[in-house]
Amino acid sequence: MELSPLTAVSPVDGRYAGKTESLREYFSEFALIRYRIRVEIEYFIALCEIPLPQLADFDRNLFETLRDIYRTITPEEAMRVKEIEKVTNHDVKAIEYYIKEHFKTLGISKWGEFVHFGLTSQDINNTSVPLSFKEAMEEVYLPALQEIVDTIGKMSEEWKDIPMLAKTHGQPASPTRVGKEFKVFHVRLLEQLRQLSLLEYPAKFGGATGNMNAHKVAYPCIDWIAFGDRFVSSLGLKRSFPTTQIEHYDNLAALFDNIRRINTILTDMCRDIWTYISMEYFRQKVNKNEVGSSAMPHKVNPIDFENAEGNFGIADAVLTHLSMKLPISRLQRDLTDSTVLRNIGMPLAHGMIAFSSLKKGLGKLIINEEAIKADLERNWAVVAEAIQTILRRENYPNPYETLKALTRTGKAINHETIAEFIEGLDISESVKEELRQISPMTYTGF
Repeated sequence: MELSPLTAVSPVDGRYAGKTESLREYFSEFALIRYRIRVEIEYFIALCEIPLPQLADFDRNLFETLRDIYRTITPEEAMRVKEIEKVTNHDVKAIEYYIKEHFKTLGISKWGEFVHFGLTSQDINNTSVPLSFKEAMEEVYLPALQEIVDTIGKMSEEWKDIPMLAKTHGQPASPTRVGKEFKVFHVRLLEQLRQLSLLEYPAKFGGATGNMNAHKVAYPCIDWIAFGDRFVSSLGLKRSFPTTQIEHYDNLAALFDNIRRINTILTDMCRDIWTYISMEYFRQKVNKNEVGSSAMPHKVNPIDFENAEGNFGIADAVLTHLSMKLPISRLQRDLTDSTVLRNIGMPLAHGMIAFSSLKKGLGKLIINEEAIKADLERNWAVVAEAIQTILRRENYPNPYETLKALTRTGKAINHETIAEFIEGLDISESVKEELRQISPMTYTGF
């Protein structure tokens, strides 16, 4: 069966392909081949720039021609790597042979053995994968996330003066403001983005068991540790050292955990907005052609927030496995990280799906000030905290207990009830007037 959005096993490349296709440049098999070739070519060029004695006469004018091998490669050309892999049964060795074929075409086979010189597969994998992850984050994922964060920030500003009944434990509590509640999510996200910006993208580059044994034995006078640091840094990554044969993934796990915290914050917001919609604090813009329910024509379901929550959940499940599994490897290396690492793009893909749904959902929200005000009006009991606090200030006897007796009778508390209570207090007229100014609409704090 031919692969298409209708036949794809994963909804990432099927139903939601339009929302995730930008990630194919970073996480597809073709992308991995291109990134591996890029690292191999840049490494060869770095050896020429030392220069190694045997590479001193290599024509520097060919550097850009070599870079074109990965810059201009097409999926059709990359199939040649897969053909070689069928013979080698080794994906990274296939990359080396593919590059050597190009060296032969360019007439520079003389220097071909310096492709993959002194390296092991993980020097390529543990550099290519974090490089693709970094560039996907910077070029696709973070801009999409920033758009969501900016939207939340604008909403917090737009609704900053609208009072709203708070609910703690699902029960009426001291009033807040709509904008402030959105600001809480905005600030939480900004803090996680700040923390994310401090994290570096790690790479392992050190030979068969991390000690650059082959490099040292071949050229003992070269400072290979400094070379490795410079080379990895030139790719925009941070070299981990010392390591075993593979990257220890601790810093990569920190990146995954940070992304997961961001997803958790957005999930929290999705659930709150879902609840506000059910309370009619928000309505949703209606598309007359859409169907909310197959059975109930009147329904406009908060499906965008539900879709976002579901995809954040899948993303977080994968991120959790990545951050818990990858830093664990038997002795100097086992292969359990290899197949797991190939899924590094999946949580970003589900995150992109979630961002798309969340953006759509936020764009549909219409604030229902009438319903919000009515809820405040029904809950005058929430000003009890304000009244008893002022009475405490005035050293009134047993203020908490007095308000408790008023508000826990089971009877409705309204404006008139509070007004009568204030009139009956044995306090000065000036303090009574101060208490009269308090209402659920004005008792919103800072």
